Amino acid sequence: MASSNAAKRIVFTGGSGKAGRHCIPYLLSKGHSVLNVDLVLLPHPTVHTLKADLTDSGQVFNALSSHFHLSHYENPRGPGGVGVEKADAVIHFAAYARNLLVPDSECFRGNVLSTYNVIEAACKLGIKKVIIASSETTYGVCFAQGDADYHSFPLEEDYDNDPEDTYATSKLCGERCARSFARRFPGTDIYALRIGNVIEPHEYELDFPGYVSKPETRKRNAWSYIDARDLGQICDLCVQKDGLGFQVFNATNDTITTKETTAEILNTYAPRTPVTRDMGEFEAPLSNRKIREVLGFEDVHDWRKYVEV
Repeated sequence: MASSNAAKRIVFTGGSGKAGRHCIPYLLSKGHSVLNVDLVLLPHPTVHTLKADLTDSGQVFNALSSHFHLSHYENPRGPGGVGVEKADAVIHFAAYARNLLVPDSECFRGNVLSTYNVIEAACKLGIKKVIIASSETTYGVCFAQGDADYHSFPLEEDYDNDPEDTYATSKLCGERCARSFARRFPGTDIYALRIGNVIEPHEYELDFPGYVSKPETRKRNAWSYIDARDLGQICDLCVQKDGLGFQVFNATNDTITTKETTAEILNTYAPRTPVTRDMGEFEAPLSNRKIREVLGFEDVHDWRKYVEV
């Protein structure tokens, strides 16, 4: 289980989205080269956006074996007759980001097929590191009908995920595809990130006062979040950490999104849900313990730095 700080060539799908547009600058700051594959342009001076339909397997194979920039046509031809350098890693964030953007059947088709295509192409092209975006919604409450309860707290990666909605189910299917390909291609690491509620810098002032004053509205997100910039750190840590095979990681910040303690919130708003271990005073119920212990994640953008309590 080695870690490498070497700069990598990374294909990032969905890099123009809410999370990706903050993750890519972080990856660049660590010295990596990034190709953005998206249907929408990322306005960044050094990152090329390649438009591709990821539900089309042929386009995916081409995108994952593409030049990263027009200037790369100046590269000398390699042994295979072309000057395209192989990507070191693929980070797959492209997806329909929730329910009700498109009909459920299209949400499922698009999310599952694109994830399958990206993982398949990466593995068959010999790319040894694949990181896919799963979701907090797989824990079954975010898009449940009515007031649903979690099975237990904290929410950790060995939880029995049983969502009822299409979006979350599509994300679980992506995890299963990842596990299957990791078994089929030994030596390939495929990490699935169960990403919490993504918060951009401007949203602390815009949204967090309401989160803090009305904690009852945050049950569906398990009173947890991930700063988009810290998600970039998680992506980098995943790229650098080798040899883990298939893994699932919760991708959240350390602390609960309330001024009350974790115990007070759970006793008040989830009294029927058992707590299976001692939790920190302000520990996020969607626990990031695994990424801290396995990947070395450090919470840089705690919401309390930006919001007056």
